[in-house]
Amino acid sequence: MLIKVLSNEKIKVISQNEFKLEKELQLFVENNMETLLGLELVKSEFSIDSYRIDTLAYDRENKSFVVIEYKKGTSYSVIDQGYSYLSTILNNKAELILEYNERMNKALKREEIDWSQTRIIFISQSFTKYQKDSLNFKDLPIELFEAKKYENDIISFNPIKGKENSESINVISKKDVIMEKVSKEIKKYTLDEHIKNSNEEIAEIFNVYREKIEEMLPEIETEPKKLYIAFKLNRKNLVDFKLQKNMFKMWINAKEGILDDSKKMAKNVSKIGHWGNGDYELTIKNLENLEYILSLIKDASKL
Repeated sequence: MLIKVLSNEKIKVISQNEFKLEKELQLFVENNMETLLGLELVKSEFSIDSYRIDTLAYDRENKSFVVIEYKKGTSYSVIDQGYSYLSTILNNKAELILEYNERMNKALKREEIDWSQTRIIFISQSFTKYQKDSLNFKDLPIELFEAKKYENDIISFNPIKGKENSESINVISKKDVIMEKVSKEIKKYTLDEHIKNSNEEIAEIFNVYREKIEEMLPEIETEPKKLYIAFKLNRKNLVDFKLQKNMFKMWINAKEGILDDSKKMAKNVSKIGHWGNGDYELTIKNLENLEYILSLIKDASKL
């Protein structure tokens, strides 16, 4: 429920309207693709095999393609439809590359794409409990977003999250030919897999940082990637972590010289290759400078 505070300190419930057509919702998302999802629009209404993909997008961070589908009804399975689309994408890689290069006027090569990070996003005004519960697998390459329209042109756009401690989709994928084939090529990374790369002490230190960041910025989203763990604010990377055996690396997403790093703890990596985003790299082995480093992250969140 959205409310508006009136001048006399009373409140008014803001009435919910509807996107009357799927196309209206689609245009809203495509016109705001970067802001809403952090993706690059490739093609609207992309036909491939016997499918018509509502929106074909590209994830520059993960170097992967993303399929976006807009739904108005509720009588469909996000798992079945999702894996059918993913299978079609993996069977037609050349067509996607050609479409991207022609649309974006670039020369993207097959080996530059991480097909294991391919995923599908369903966007709807509402999902059923059954559809939401279907996300309860820790490595499912399917995401749900609810978009609700209200009076005065107010729109809410929120991700639907599955249970964090859930089992693998591989438990049921072996029973379905398409799911099994897709699961062999597409890989959804988890926090547990990153934490396994470190020792118990480093994992504990990382969890302290994670809890403190989430307390400091409740709207932060944690997204494990192939090479690092991203902490995102408004769909943009704020800070990234790479766990190693006896330490972890941290990258704060800000240009060198913008943050007041009075202790000169961060290394300038603006001119050298590195995994995460941003010019500030820190190496963490203990909790000695926790509050100071959190203050740098807080400052970056205001940029």
